[in-house]
Amino acid sequence: MTMRTFLAGSAAMLIGTAAWAADPDLLVFDYSGFEDPAFHTKYAEQHGEPPSFTFFGDEEEAFQKLRSGFKADVSHVCAGSVTKWVESGILEPWDVNRITAWGDLNADLTGTDVGDTGAAVYFIPSDFGSTAIAYNTDEVPTEDVASLNVFKDPKYEGRVTLPDNVDDAYALAYLATGTTNWTNATDEQFQAASAWLREVHPNLRTYWVDPAELAQLLATGEVLIAWAWNETVPTMADEGFPIGFQREPAEGSSLWLCGYVNLKDGEGSEDKAYDFMNALLDPSSTQALLDAGYGHSNATAMAGIGDEALTAVGLGPIDAPVLAQLPMPGELREKQSAELEKIKAGF
Repeated sequence: MTMRTFLAGSAAMLIGTAAWAADPDLLVFDYSGFEDPAFHTKYAEQHGEPPSFTFFGDEEEAFQKLRSGFKADVSHVCAGSVTKWVESGILEPWDVNRITAWGDLNADLTGTDVGDTGAAVYFIPSDFGSTAIAYNTDEVPTEDVASLNVFKDPKYEGRVTLPDNVDDAYALAYLATGTTNWTNATDEQFQAASAWLREVHPNLRTYWVDPAELAQLLATGEVLIAWAWNETVPTMADEGFPIGFQREPAEGSSLWLCGYVNLKDGEGSEDKAYDFMNALLDPSSTQALLDAGYGHSNATAMAGIGDEALTAVGLGPIDAPVLAQLPMPGELREKQSAELEKIKAGF
């Protein structure tokens, strides 16, 4: 989900870290867009106003700001970053006994590292989505996107793009080289994924930074094929663009997961931090999240959503390998981040 720089786009750059004024007793550090009151209506109903929000552009920016002493109460973060944040000492665990919907959360999303109530739980999943091949159906035949190796196809030189995001880029590269679980990736698998990205790099038009930029690249025809988040599909389809979303290439696609962490030494109300989480996880938030292109971690609430509706937003069931972007060892993520910067620089 920097989910990925997820939702972080030109709006986030303009907003910077200015607070969205509301309840002064709770400050949420988040991606721009998640201040939408429809995502947590129960909080405003309970307290008369929504929480206050302040925004970051990507998770590394958020992490460095928090490490430098910035104070907030809870923060959005995607699963791949969780281990690093825990190890840094900036978090405190959640008390899952105070999370009303804890038993309703999708166990496939919580994962064994964070789903065991007998251990400290630092991350509560809230939203998820898929990353797969978005393509121009007028220009790209279906058979060309039957494999992730389309990103290396010389026929599309200069007409493909990847996210400027270490988690998404390596999810693609691991899948393309036969790894579907990055939580225990070996050095050999890491090297294979890095080599694949290095081979793809010369074929790229650019690395896209945010969904608005990606939509523009596709709409102008500069790019025909992209490794993209599912939210791009319904947005462009609504605009009449011939967009396809291939989640079932031979090697598979990925599923990203984001949620919230409880920041240590927050100056706001701890009780309201739990009220915010309970509002976000409440079934009343499910449709609003889906309308924005995100799945809801409340599996019980999601059970009422039909496969057709889920498929329309790129979240339906598929018959292909899936790499879940769950927490990974901090050392591995640092290696991936450093290597991707070298690849982007042409080394």
